[in-house]
Amino acid sequence: CATSFEVASTMTTGIPLKPQSAPSQSTGTFNIAATDKTGIDFRSKGRLEYVGKHHLRFAETGDYFMKSGVDAPENLLAYADFDGDFKTDGQGDSYVKSWSAHNADWQAGDPTWQSTKGKGMIGAVNYLASEGLNAFSFLTMNINGDDKNVFPYTTYSERSRFDVSKLDQWETVFEHGTRKGMHMNFKTQETENELMLDGGNLGNQRKLYYRELIARFGHHLALNWNLGEEIDSASTSQKQSWAQYFYDSDPYKHPIVIHNSTNSLHRDLLGDASKLTGFSLQLNASDFTDMFSMTKDYIDRSDDADRPWVVACDEPGDAQFSLRPDSDPGTSHTDARKNALWGNIMAGGAGCEWYFGYALSNSDLTCQDFRSRDSFWDYCRYTLQFLSANYVPFAEMTNRNSLVSGNGNNANRCLAKTGSTYLVQLHGGGTHTLNLTGTTGSFTVKWFDPRNGGALINGPTVTGGGTVSLGAPPNSTTQDW
Repeated sequence: CATSFEVASTMTTGIPLKPQSAPSQSTGTFNIAATDKTGIDFRSKGRLEYVGKHHLRFAETGDYFMKSGVDAPENLLAYADFDGDFKTDGQGDSYVKSWSAHNADWQAGDPTWQSTKGKGMIGAVNYLASEGLNAFSFLTMNINGDDKNVFPYTTYSERSRFDVSKLDQWETVFEHGTRKGMHMNFKTQETENELMLDGGNLGNQRKLYYRELIARFGHHLALNWNLGEEIDSASTSQKQSWAQYFYDSDPYKHPIVIHNSTNSLHRDLLGDASKLTGFSLQLNASDFTDMFSMTKDYIDRSDDADRPWVVACDEPGDAQFSLRPDSDPGTSHTDARKNALWGNIMAGGAGCEWYFGYALSNSDLTCQDFRSRDSFWDYCRYTLQFLSANYVPFAEMTNRNSLVSGNGNNANRCLAKTGSTYLVQLHGGGTHTLNLTGTTGSFTVKWFDPRNGGALINGPTVTGGGTVSLGAPPNSTTQDW
């Protein structure tokens, strides 16, 4: 279709800080054709939008999105191949990454810059996509933070001059991420610097920073603006002003979220109190047993406030270990699968990004090899494949644990589209019942193995109208199903 445009040129002071009025004067047209992209490329799906539900929806296909990706390393962009003196400025230089473990994952035809630079990071994105993951996360500014190497400015102390070549290189990575089906969590600050720009107020420094992010990266199809990691000291009015500025300045109206600290849960931003569309949940239980209850708490509170939030957990587990590496997994992979990966989904959540702790190799700050958790990514891939292949209508389902026997926050769970589809998680196998009182017709029980994936296994056919037996799991009868 043909689309018309009108553009005006204006000369005045402070243009980057001011809201833009509708353009005028110069005119023209351009044609928009149907996309020719396929597969995981987000350009085949359209923009990921907040539509007033607990899950985001692709504008082109109408499909809803379940996230499963990596939260760590938070200093993903502390990359030696990016321009800038951050690598040698004496601020956290030891954390600068080569991503060389993923050089071999770069493929012919993939982007680079300055001839051969960027292969490690581009290869890392390729690896995540090959494992079936669909999200990665990063800080865009960690001045004064744990790493100190990531910022958009020309120097560590600068606050108004941006390193345009470095930001162009960031864009190369983000563009590749979009092509590889990666949702991007833009964590715009962290607790150590949440008050650094304008004392936390919406002054010129903060406006300029936000506008730069929006102008350079807002065209990407699947992202959220995260107001900050572990935000703790900012006032309610400051947080409200940040969200409002993103909402007013972003023409694409991307989702806006915030990440909690232990002490600040941001319930002051629910409903009409802010422009937030969701929540970036941080937890602290080493066995991930706080996932279900906390996810459901924010879902229920946002419903009560008449503005449903998209609730993803972007830092599950404890600070020390969380999702441990394959070389020393302990019970964390099993616990994370049963309690976190599925706990979020069964509460009605929008998915997880996985955190790597600080105590073991390839940690939240030191990770340069995503294969360090290779075996766990299988569980994530099996889950996403199950939801997609079986057309599970998770965006239309709500938690109904009370319908299944042996239920509890960390026991058996049920997610239901009443009268149509019931997704039951058996935490430890066994033979259990489902209450279908008030429904009519026949229902077919099908079993899914979250440990090994694969096709569904047929179970019994049951009739609605009362409490029915689900039968016994097909095998491994004491494991989760």
